[in-house]
Amino acid sequence: MFLPRITSQFHCDLRLLLPSSRLFHCNPIVSRHFFKRIPSSLSCSSETPRCDLKLGAENFIARAISSRVESSAPEMVKAIRVHEVGGPEVLKWEDVDIGEPKEGEVRVRNKAIGLNFIDVYFRKGDYKAATMPFTPGMEAAGVVTAVGPGVNDRKVGDLVAYAGNPMGSYSEEQILPADKVVPVPPSVDPTIAASVMLKGMTAQFLLRRCYKVEPGNIVLVHAAAGGVGSLLCQWANSLGATVIGTISTKEKAIQAKEDGCHHVIISKEEDFVARVNEITSGNGVNVVYDSVGKDTFQGSLACLKTRGYMVSFGQSSGPADPVPLSALAAKSLFLTRPSLMQYTATRDELLEAAQEVFANIESGTLRVRVNHTYPLFEAARAHADLESRKTTGSVVLIP
Repeated sequence: MFLPRITSQFHCDLRLLLPSSRLFHCNPIVSRHFFKRIPSSLSCSSETPRCDLKLGAENFIARAISSRVESSAPEMVKAIRVHEVGGPEVLKWEDVDIGEPKEGEVRVRNKAIGLNFIDVYFRKGDYKAATMPFTPGMEAAGVVTAVGPGVNDRKVGDLVAYAGNPMGSYSEEQILPADKVVPVPPSVDPTIAASVMLKGMTAQFLLRRCYKVEPGNIVLVHAAAGGVGSLLCQWANSLGATVIGTISTKEKAIQAKEDGCHHVIISKEEDFVARVNEITSGNGVNVVYDSVGKDTFQGSLACLKTRGYMVSFGQSSGPADPVPLSALAAKSLFLTRPSLMQYTATRDELLEAAQEVFANIESGTLRVRVNHTYPLFEAARAHADLESRKTTGSVVLIP
């Protein structure tokens, strides 16, 4: 009897070769380490006797196990680490030990990682990380490589994605709570999944739950050519709303139009409050989705109609100035500062949001623009380009 080429896919054949190797059977660290080191030349053909192969495999496995057991150094992966807050230069490419999944956890090898402005906020110290140093990143898609005890709905080889807590996606591999990952449909590419999880679910709760957009509504979307803005415009248009989008350059105006904006305002050339007033004949808009913050906040309030909704979900230009309650009273305005994590707090909420996003991608309602990809080790350059508004659509880091 002859055996096929020995790889990790033929783990069972190695168990047949070494039925007495309890260490190989029960130790996943040794097993994974061995598979990474097995030579491609260790194979057989019709001319290779099983006994010779067995002897060669036994010797190689023995050396691999001995080397692993004797070495006290942990198995490392590469990740971006932040040791002090500041500019893009504080993003360092380092070795880290992420360990093995514990109860209720999975280990995921990331195939693509989403870049978002919230990563910039943590890097700069606008938002405070729980520990220092830390690995940034709130969104990724990858393949499950190990499951911890008690995990029954995920298995090795599953393609999954996640967004939100825990932070730490800027890594080749990461440990995640199993209840925070969602299955990715086979029709959705991992790069698309990684680029749309945080942004797509943000658009979902903003449009469907925070303020439920209906046919005939007029909505104002700031940064309409950005990652979330692009999805907001497409989705709001599909819901029957009239979409007004602000962008910073004429080049971005083309994309905003393609993404469903009925009216595009170039904020560097026009007063967006005056233009909105002109477009709506002085009536204002039902809702403003504002991710810019300081530079647009007061103007956004002025654009609202009576009982309008001011949804402030970002601060790319800095935190907005404090607003007295009396500023809302003149038109009985609603003001909210929502966060995705509060809208996907339960497993059911998370799955519902993700499934609706993926369904809209599959139907063609949402066209995800992954306009920029960078190697993960060049995360600093990606951050600099994002902050300087050199990017449009989604930005993805590739490990």
